[in-house]
Amino acid sequence: MTRLVLFIFVLFNTFLLLSTFAYSANTQGKHVMLRTLDKVTAITEDYRVAVGDELRYGSLIISVKNCQKTPPEEIPETYAFIQIDDLKLGSQREDGKQERVFSGWMLSSSPAISALDHSVYDVWVLACN
Repeated sequence: MTRLVLFIFVLFNTFLLLSTFAYSANTQGKHVMLRTLDKVTAITEDYRVAVGDELRYGSLIISVKNCQKTPPEEIPETYAFIQIDDLKLGSQREDGKQERVFSGWMLSSSPAISALDHSVYDVWVLACN
């Protein structure tokens, strides 16, 4: 009987400890640091783009929609929701809009997981400020 009471006491205290443990939410950023690569000239450039703004790079229009980073007590990670349109002459659709070549979340720690698949340009996320 004593063991059962002790077990319930330990279980209850563990539950209280876990329920009071606070988790931090991701931090919203105002700017995204992007790195671009022109595969023809082998030139890389870094750009700071505000959330909601667009960057014109070569024949691409890069629209930054959202940026988040994990809190300091967690493993560092930056997420950015980006949409990239290609302005090449032959890529216009019938409705007059440009061809969307990428739309999704890019991760700073693993750029190959969600990468832009383009023959001339590479774009990846460095940080969220």
